[in-house]
Amino acid sequence: MGTRTAEERQREIVRAARAAGSVDVTALAAQLGVARETVRRDLRALEDHGLIRRTHGGAYPVESAGFETTLAFRATSHVPEKRRIATAAAELLGDAETVFVDEGFTPQLIAEALPRGRPLTVVTASLPVAGALAEADGFSVLLLGGRVRSGTLATVDHWTTKMLAGFVVDLAYIGANGISREHGLTTPDPAVGEVKAQAVRAARRTVFAGVHTKFGAVSFCRFAEIGALEAIVTSTLLPAAEAHRYSLLGPQVIRV
Repeated sequence: MGTRTAEERQREIVRAARAAGSVDVTALAAQLGVARETVRRDLRALEDHGLIRRTHGGAYPVESAGFETTLAFRATSHVPEKRRIATAAAELLGDAETVFVDEGFTPQLIAEALPRGRPLTVVTASLPVAGALAEADGFSVLLLGGRVRSGTLATVDHWTTKMLAGFVVDLAYIGANGISREHGLTTPDPAVGEVKAQAVRAARRTVFAGVHTKFGAVSFCRFAEIGALEAIVTSTLLPAAEAHRYSLLGPQVIRV
């Protein structure tokens, strides 16, 4: 067991993190037959390469051009935190009459939390969002056409962006795989990045909603700067000092 090279060990750690959603230092040390300090060193190296993010006692995978979690997986992780964030984000609707709702599990929860019983036009590339809102009283749902990505059940490519380019929406609820002060909002897939960038361009106001683990993470395709956001909605698991640093770039940061 302990004869693996550091490179082989690190590959195995990344594989394990991607399969399970997170890894634990103690368990990895036992599994790989090495000291915990060795595992910590491996995790530091992997974090430097942007493949994982370290947490207290472990790590979780960063979404990249070569790895992206599915909607099904996202629907099982950080769910109570995502629900709180979605509820707070939905409260930012104000007097918006037209709304873009992004693909992803948190935006889906925002869609479900939008106030009913008032007229609202919802534009989305997400099949689950369109399905969840199609029956809502007073809602008019516009589903953007295009190629459907299997992992996220959302449409992409030129059909999607061209249709979206024809709209001006009052408010866009945007998700991302990573958000950082330096690199802005990022996502692994260029086709998805195009749709998100177009949504931000089409919107008068843009709100980013996401769990604390997205902060500081950087993915492959940048689609918006922090300054383009009116608000960032996350949880109190993002430290107040860090939230303040984001707010200095323009958006109001709401922690719930």
